[in-house]
Amino acid sequence: MYKSFYNLERNPFELTPDPSFLFPTPRHNEALATLYHGVRGHKGFVVLTGEVGTGKTLLLRCLLQLLSQSNDIAYAYTFNSHLPPCEFLQQIASDFGRKASGKSKSELLSDLSNYVIDRGSRLLTTVLVVDEAHQLSVDVLEEIRLLTNLETTQDKLLQVLLVGQPELDGKLDSGELRQLKQRIAHRCQLVPLDLSETRGYIERRLQVAGLSLTDRLLFPPDTIAGVYRHSRGIPRLINTICENALINAYAQQKQSVTPEIIDDIAADLRLNLDVAHGSRLEKPGRLDETDIQRAARNLLDLYAYLNKLPSGDEELRPQLNSGSQPI
Repeated sequence: MYKSFYNLERNPFELTPDPSFLFPTPRHNEALATLYHGVRGHKGFVVLTGEVGTGKTLLLRCLLQLLSQSNDIAYAYTFNSHLPPCEFLQQIASDFGRKASGKSKSELLSDLSNYVIDRGSRLLTTVLVVDEAHQLSVDVLEEIRLLTNLETTQDKLLQVLLVGQPELDGKLDSGELRQLKQRIAHRCQLVPLDLSETRGYIERRLQVAGLSLTDRLLFPPDTIAGVYRHSRGIPRLINTICENALINAYAQQKQSVTPEIIDDIAADLRLNLDVAHGSRLEKPGRLDETDIQRAARNLLDLYAYLNKLPSGDEELRPQLNSGSQPI
């Protein structure tokens, strides 16, 4: 809708994890290098964690694109982590091109083991990639650990990449999974972008989408600061805000996105946390000190008023003589 108006060849802020839009911050480069080294070095378990929307799946897509260029690597990729152990193994086997339908868990484990061993004997690399791994049950994680028992005297035959939200770290640190934790070769983490990275992220996406050098002020510095404030540097929220902002700016026929548009979008999306004024969010119903003082004054005023009532209005007078005390 707005592409021709802003001379763009494609939508710059799509939510789909397109590797061509990767903005390589030092943290992303480090994480990608760690994952790749874990696979190529046959390290066994590698764990990547990050908050919702920080770009974990996009980074995985970039890694898989890189791995697919090598003829010696086969990988299974799964993001359905709510499956029971047998169905999870069926999904893995099917992704590796193995016949999985109708097989029991023991048959699946035997078939997967033979497959991994055969590939290892031919110096081929086999990788299991699990997205949304924080939702895996302890039983499924234990089945994965047992698969990684396949090894030579020098390296692991199955490489496992576990990718998920920070809860995954807590799960792996639990006593139930201490054997698996000891096998983790590398851990890496993605964090939200800072202001400078947010600016680079937006400019990178606009550049990939075909924005010319003369139109770089489509998102001026003040506007980018507003995007950062409301998104807190989370790439998925940056995309959502900027996509809606372009639609809004186009509807108003504006040549650039203003900070006011960003604030309006954040309010519509319920992202307006009032961070610009440095205020602190309170839990619903919580009173601050000023509210408490005001309430205390009101109660004291009410108490004083009732004590001035004529003696005939006893039904309105507080029962102070029976042990009640003013606040």
